[in-house]
Amino acid sequence: MVFLGTGTSHGVPVIGCSCATCTSDDPRDQRTRCSVLMQLPEGNLLIDTPPDLRTQLLREGIGRIDAVAYTHEHADHLFGLDDLRIFPRYLGHDLPVYCNQQTEARIRRAFDYAFDPATRLYKAGGVPRLEIRPIGVSPFEVLGTTIRPIPLLHGRFEVLGFRIGNVAYCTDTNEIPASSRPLLEGLDLLVLDCLRHKPHPTHFCWDEALQVVAELAPRRTIFTHIAHGLKHAEASQCLPAGVELGHDGLRVPLA
Repeated sequence: MVFLGTGTSHGVPVIGCSCATCTSDDPRDQRTRCSVLMQLPEGNLLIDTPPDLRTQLLREGIGRIDAVAYTHEHADHLFGLDDLRIFPRYLGHDLPVYCNQQTEARIRRAFDYAFDPATRLYKAGGVPRLEIRPIGVSPFEVLGTTIRPIPLLHGRFEVLGFRIGNVAYCTDTNEIPASSRPLLEGLDLLVLDCLRHKPHPTHFCWDEALQVVAELAPRRTIFTHIAHGLKHAEASQCLPAGVELGHDGLRVPLA
């Protein structure tokens, strides 16, 4: 697993901000918008396409995406989709995209040109060539691996986390419904939203995220979707054993 981005929707540094985190020279405080790459047995699964996607892939030396899965349709998780247009050329077929109904609707509105028969005649990589594969809450197969969606709440929005084996990725959430809790038992690794110290209406804050960790008891937890209120070095000193802040470029074996 490669953490491509671990920042909030503003990213860190925040434009115009001169706080200690935004002016930090610690590279772990440079947070692009949230995304993660899962290196599966049959290829690379990308989760979400933030606006920083091109920069992230170049930074990490990742030259191939074999499939994409979306947690939800918000701009900071979706609007880098156009950067996918190079990959069908490498794959020799349309890029499989796994998403729920709400996300598919947003993609078809925001990137309508990708589905226009006239523009799809051009095969030189001018538009993203996507094969939408709708998902719900049932497990689905991607690149030789079973992916289990985890229904989550992000304020008033219904979003998805994903579980692969004993690894779960749950960004952009402030509530795990009771029906989803059993799907997050027995984890070796939980990647969890932790925005800031102060409570927020759509994201777990520091204390809430730590409470979730205490309840689910994963072997290891990595926080993501981190705002500039958490300076990496200082915040890390306050975390219990087995819990850490993620950072862009962090690599964790899936096995």
